[in-house]
Amino acid sequence: MSAYETGKYRNMFLELGLTEEEISERVESTFRTLFYGSDAERIYHEVGDDMGYVTDTGNHDVRTEGMSYAMMVAVQMNRKDLFDRLWKWTMTYMYLDKSYYNSGYFCWSCGLDGTKNSEGPAPDGEEFFALDLIFASHRWGDGEGIFEYSRYAKEILHEMVHKEDDGKGEAMFDPSNKIIRFITCVNFSDPSYHLPHFYELYARYGNEADREYFIEAAKVSREYLHKACHPRTGLCAEYANYDGTPVRMEGEWGNHWHYYSDAYRTIANIGLDWEWFGADPWQQEIAAKHQKFFCETVADCPDRVYRIDGTVEDEMALHPIAMIATNAQASLASNGPWAKACVQKFWDTPMRLGDRRYYDNFLYMFAMLALSGNYRMW
Repeated sequence: MSAYETGKYRNMFLELGLTEEEISERVESTFRTLFYGSDAERIYHEVGDDMGYVTDTGNHDVRTEGMSYAMMVAVQMNRKDLFDRLWKWTMTYMYLDKSYYNSGYFCWSCGLDGTKNSEGPAPDGEEFFALDLIFASHRWGDGEGIFEYSRYAKEILHEMVHKEDDGKGEAMFDPSNKIIRFITCVNFSDPSYHLPHFYELYARYGNEADREYFIEAAKVSREYLHKACHPRTGLCAEYANYDGTPVRMEGEWGNHWHYYSDAYRTIANIGLDWEWFGADPWQQEIAAKHQKFFCETVADCPDRVYRIDGTVEDEMALHPIAMIATNAQASLASNGPWAKACVQKFWDTPMRLGDRRYYDNFLYMFAMLALSGNYRMW
């Protein structure tokens, strides 16, 4: 039975023979390092008495991806103080008010001083913001103003679905098929944005009028992943068309048809969806195939860029620690022989240092929460 039905979450580190004390300390130390470590380790910075932001250390900006990820970590770690600081910075600098074409969304990238680098959103940020706020409302209760969490969650969800109804901006879910868009002005997707386990909770705790919409969106999203993930390797492209095939375009979009960066998140999401709802047995099979690919097929050439059919490219991966973390989180679903080995490899792998640590270490933190039974529905 799923965690949604039982309220129980699997602790795969215990299954390795580690103790509760070891696991708790590792989760806490990972959190401390990510948010409050040395300058070479942390990604979080406080501003004044009541705000804070997360830096994408590779691109030297603040992204809705990172802010929404940090808020999810905060609610999972029961850190309301951190959550509120992050949310206030987000609302102060990233929110797009009525003067913007994309009003009601959030600017996907800002400078470290809060200057907007764009007037457009990236849907993965809004997806997380909505659930962050639902969880915060359930765990801590609603406050006043911007801290009336449930109100803002519902407003974000309304915009994501109905934005095109008012003729000012585009919806994040394509109205024709309920597939999440890569960005609102294009007609293709990003497989790692597909979060059917989030949509299940939007249906339960979001706007009542959109309940059936999100139930259907979860179904559509799970079906989409069948198309986007290669049937032998389990790999998917960073960007994929609505039929699941990799997006292959010239110029700016030309190199995103490989298994690369964004795409690593997909198998981790599949693992968490299985843990939370257990709705699609295919997820067990594809997670096992994904792990087999890394543990058998390319065991002698890890940390590379791959085509989704498994062809190895002559290019090193930008985020090798992220791959290890997400391969491990796939173990929540995997019914294959490599599940425990992937978790053990992750446990034995330290967090990343250096300029590119932001993305790797966020996925590291999520895997640490998920595999210890601490990535929960609140």
